Amino acid sequence: MNIFESIDESTTNAVKSGENYIKCTEEYLTLKIFQQLSLFFSTLIKIAIVGGFIFLGFIFLAIAGAIALGNLLENTSLGVLIVGLLLLLFAWISFILRRLIDKTLLRKISKSFFD
Repeated sequence: MNIFESIDESTTNAVKSGENYIKCTEEYLTLKIFQQLSLFFSTLIKIAIVGGFIFLGFIFLAIAGAIALGNLLENTSLGVLIVGLLLLLFAWISFILRRLIDKTLLRKISKSFFD
């Protein structure tokens, strides 16, 4: 009977060790998910705030540039038209480079996610 008791004790210890491992792994994954979600949302909020101010800045720069160009050309409509066409050109270039932008973002996000 001594051998059976030893086997029973070994099996019980192995089961306890497995349960502890699973519990620790679950806690680690919970903390890792919390870390990644916190990082994602804080980055998203920072991007929204900074991006909003940058967007407003570009709007005012575009308006000021259109007015200045209109005064220079002595035709405000022509100045606004030229600035509008330049903005459309920048949008078109961004559209063409969208895959490059996607790849760059995925590389940066994957580095932070899989660390």
